Parts: sequence; structure tokens; C-alpha cells
Amino acid sequence: MAIVQRIRELFVPAEPDPDEEIVPAPSTEYSVRTMTESHLREVMLLNLRCFRRGENYTKYTFKYLLSEPNILSYRAVTPDDRMVGFIFVLGTNETIAHITTIGVAPEHRKRGIARMMLEYAEQGLSRKGFDSIILEVRVSNKAAIELYSSAGYVVMQRLSRYYNNGEDAFLMSKVVR
Repeated sequence: MAIVQRIRELFVPAEPDPDEEIVPAPSTEYSVRTMTESHLREVMLLNLRCFRRGENYTKYTFKYLLSEPNILSYRAVTPDDRMVGFIFVLGTNETIAHITTIGVAPEHRKRGIARMMLEYAEQGLSRKGFDSIILEVRVSNKAAIELYSSAGYVVMQRLSRYYNNGEDAFLMSKVVR
């Protein structure tokens, strides 16, 4: 039975805690650091909290994202090194990168953490010679669309039925050089 459970953990995301109450965290400073495979469990748990009703990555997907050399992975942390945000960016070719996912713990939202991680990732991409960056965002995610728009991203296309639940997405892009 333990083998079946381990196989399930690789391919099926865990379920978020439906009873979790979100209480804003005390004010603190944040920094962005590189993420490694040693942060696998922490990012998996945070992902479940960030996307409670969304699409969650599996352990297998996160293992891939943390080991693939063409992916930049960063985490936002508190002074005690607790992860409160994450971003994964895939270099799709020599000039275009793709934000595959970005998330911030619910109790730490609206503090500029996502913008800080975006800027950090964009600077890293620019140093590596990338020209532009793309991402997809749910059309219903007004807060994320506002963040991306205010950071210089523009809607390029509407992607019909992009998400598993049939919701559309906007494809957005930004020049980073």
C-alpha cells in the first residue's frame, strides 16, 4: 500500500485544506532567493495554498521544474527563511521565456511580493540574454491581470478554454531588454 501512495504522490497533487482560515501575517521584510530541489516539499505545500481552486502541479512536475537547467526558480522568503512565494520561468528558446507559475501565500498577498519576484526573474532573464517573457493568466483573475499590466505586460491573445475547468486565459507578454 505504501508503494501505491508514493506513486500517487508523484502524479496526483494533494488536496488543499478546505477549512484553512486566512489571517494576514504580521508585517515583515521579504527577499528573493534561488530555489533548489531541497525546497520541493515546501513549494508543493505552498502551491496548494496559493491555488486552492485552481490547477495544482504534481510532485513530478515540481521535481522537473527544480531540476531542468533551462528553468529559473525563485522563492520569496521571510527573514527566518520561510517561503511565502515562488516563481518558475522556462527558457523556451534563445530569446523567449515563459512564466509557468507564480504564487504568493494568501496571508502575505498585497505586499508587493509577486511584483518583486517578477522583477527579479526579469532581471535574471535579461542578464541571460532573453528578449521577452510570456505568461498565461485566467481571464477572471483581475488582481493578477492588474499586476501584470502595471508591470508592463500586454495581452496578446485570448486562449479559449485554456484551463481544465474550461475557463479562458489571456496570453500576455513583455519585452525585458
